[in-house]
Amino acid sequence: MKGVICAGGHGTRMMPCTKVTNKHLLPVYDKPMIYYPMQTLIDAGIKEILIISGPGHAGDFLNLLGSGKKFGVKLSYALQEEAGGIAQALAMAEDFADNGPVTVILGDNVFEDSFDISDFKFGARIYIKEVTDPERFGVAEIDETGKVKSIEEKPTQPKSNYAVTGLYVYDPRVFDIIKTLKPSGRGELEITDVNNAYLEGNQLEGKKVMGYWTDAGTFESCHKASCLVRDKELKESTPKESNK
Repeated sequence: MKGVICAGGHGTRMMPCTKVTNKHLLPVYDKPMIYYPMQTLIDAGIKEILIISGPGHAGDFLNLLGSGKKFGVKLSYALQEEAGGIAQALAMAEDFADNGPVTVILGDNVFEDSFDISDFKFGARIYIKEVTDPERFGVAEIDETGKVKSIEEKPTQPKSNYAVTGLYVYDPRVFDIIKTLKPSGRGELEITDVNNAYLEGNQLEGKKVMGYWTDAGTFESCHKASCLVRDKELKESTPKESNK
């Protein structure tokens, strides 16, 4: 299993900070944002990771992360010259995947949980989390057994409160699916369309995220992510009282 971090885009929602740097290099508490999705992949046991970034500040990722040796992984880099959507970025990882499965994470996603992907065999897997503002995300409609019935991208009237987080696992067919996609109304190749293709084939698995999750792609959500990370680290560093 190899990993892909999608860290492109223009970061327009975080201007003027992103005028001089990539959004994913901004701080979340005491680390650059990109550290968190990378650590999620590392904790899942992934040793080879491709970072896909946009033009302008791509070299900054290399300066920050290098070969990945200090993190115990091998890092590769690719440039997405135009902001054409997550699925378009993922398409660039086809040679890197080398006919194997990939775990994909968005560069602004911060998770508390660690994830076990060792049991993944084929199809696709998404991770969902109940949120209070589902209209900001892709929304998964689930039945009474927890099975995914549909996914809709940023609906004005969400069918559930379950957001599709920015963590996905795909078998090698994902690259053939992307080649069949047409741009959405936003002019992008949508990852929701990829997930729906697997759903139509009854090969999409949904798993719930238990710990906290947030994106960090706006000033408010970035602040929220910093507070969540800070609170967790402070809690873990506080000595526990003895029961004696």
